[in-house]
Amino acid sequence: MNNRLLGGLPAATFLRRHWQKQPLLVRGALPGFSGFLDLGDMIDLACSDHCESRLVVRGADRWAVEHGPFERKRFSRLPARNWTLLLQGLEQMLPAARQLLSRFDFIPYARLDDLMLSYAPAGGGVGAHFDSYDVFLLQGPGRRQWRVGRPRDLALVEAAPLKILKRFSPDGQCLLHAGDMLYLPPQFAHEGVAVEACYTYSIGFRAPSHRELVSQFLIFLEDRLNGDGGGRYSDPDLSLQRHPAQLGERMIAKVERILRDISWTQRDVAEFLGGYLTEPKPHVVFAAPRKPLSEIAFSRASRRDGVELALASLMLYGKANLFINGEHYEMNKVVATPMRLLADTRRLAGNRIASKAPLTAMLYRWYRAGYICLSKS
Repeated sequence: MNNRLLGGLPAATFLRRHWQKQPLLVRGALPGFSGFLDLGDMIDLACSDHCESRLVVRGADRWAVEHGPFERKRFSRLPARNWTLLLQGLEQMLPAARQLLSRFDFIPYARLDDLMLSYAPAGGGVGAHFDSYDVFLLQGPGRRQWRVGRPRDLALVEAAPLKILKRFSPDGQCLLHAGDMLYLPPQFAHEGVAVEACYTYSIGFRAPSHRELVSQFLIFLEDRLNGDGGGRYSDPDLSLQRHPAQLGERMIAKVERILRDISWTQRDVAEFLGGYLTEPKPHVVFAAPRKPLSEIAFSRASRRDGVELALASLMLYGKANLFINGEHYEMNKVVATPMRLLADTRRLAGNRIASKAPLTAMLYRWYRAGYICLSKS
């Protein structure tokens, strides 16, 4: 079935032709899209402790970046042009933001990063740059001019607080109106400048570096070794060494054998990925219910109303493994089907919640932790 969000392309065709390959401009991806925050709402969030926010101001000869939370009076001192306010992780705070992200579920949740919103008066932007991840740039109210191209010169503006390309020669440009969308693969340089006061919603996808994956996996393995108790270096065959400061060949060989014994399986990698990709960001706090229901009352209410994931919750699953907010559970046949449904749709209807002890006990534990809540409708 054709997908208007993708300009009439079926999702499979988009993935084959464009994903991580070439840009796509979609006119009227979401016709009449008006967004769900105005500047006043954005300032409220930027002044709170619960939202990652940045302010980018371009002066006559330099760029400046400030990080929130901000004091409200900061915004009354801004110039009429050439600045941008950015808010990240809106899906963790606003149901409308989470609903917008759900339109992009043709990309696995394991790749999803967050929803960022930027506001800029005329002339506002963050300079010509390129990202290491895929992004959909959905235009809200107002118009923004984009220039796009493969970067040919990677030199950056010296001493700038952002990675801004010093020389950018675009291959093309486009003016986005409300509801238009531009998809950009990784490494495509782009520069967006507000023609008038405008809002741009950026749906970004996670692409960890090999270095990050390796370092985090080694930490995962280290925790497992510590849990096993491991062994300890020993040398009962130590012989007299003429030079005490010399690193002995026998010691090197022993340590080499120890390191060579470290191994892992595909299951270890799956468990690592599930925990790593669902680990909440440092600023995320889950709000446990102030007056939690008893387990019996929760069981009745959940079978009546259903449950849904908290906005900030991240949930993935494998064959028999379930991951939520960095925690790992093994699923049996009783819980596997409803839990996979909860992970895929972020909701579980009451008629899907059987009065089976393993399922209700798990849901109740997550309810008390603030990972899930009773459905409101």
